Amino acid sequence: MTGLVHHYGLVALFLIVMFESGGVPLPGETALVAAAIFASNGHLNIAEVIAVAAAAAIIGDNIGYWIGRTGGRKVLERWGPLKRWSDRVLPWAEGFFERHGAKTIFIGRFFSVLRVTAAWLAGISRMPWWKFLVWNAAGGICWALLVGLVAFYAGHAAADAIGHYGLLGGGVIVVLAVAIFAGLHFWKKRMLRTETES
Repeated sequence: MTGLVHHYGLVALFLIVMFESGGVPLPGETALVAAAIFASNGHLNIAEVIAVAAAAAIIGDNIGYWIGRTGGRKVLERWGPLKRWSDRVLPWAEGFFERHGAKTIFIGRFFSVLRVTAAWLAGISRMPWWKFLVWNAAGGICWALLVGLVAFYAGHAAADAIGHYGLLGGGVIVVLAVAIFAGLHFWKKRMLRTETES
């Protein structure tokens, strides 16, 4: 993915993030991190990277939502085993999205599995589109800003540290960036666990 972003820039970033958001399991966050690091080295513009990632996330999620809304139930209700499962699960999913849909759509942008599935689950559950759009846009913009800026400044700091202090200084910056990403990952897991328990 990094090679695609390096060679095709913003177009590759847009397509990878959009397809992931629409339901194709691709590493959209990795593409955003790679593009932000390329921006920190002067190869891309960070404002454009963030804008493209946010737009791709919003468009892709809306495609996923409408696929789920228009065709998801038909697929689930067509075959016997899937129909029995959907008869049991869909009422629960509809209730869940009615109570927690906004939070799920916003927070889901920060979790790899939910990034791929939340939009079409919201569509299948018939979450109101305007509500989905508002929280999806908020999540997509916050995600692009947070991940893009962290990767940009971490990449920029690593390049500066290598220039001033050699590879050891760059290594320290990279370790700190990994620690921050790991901390965010565990925080997101905890938030997801709290969401499912409530």
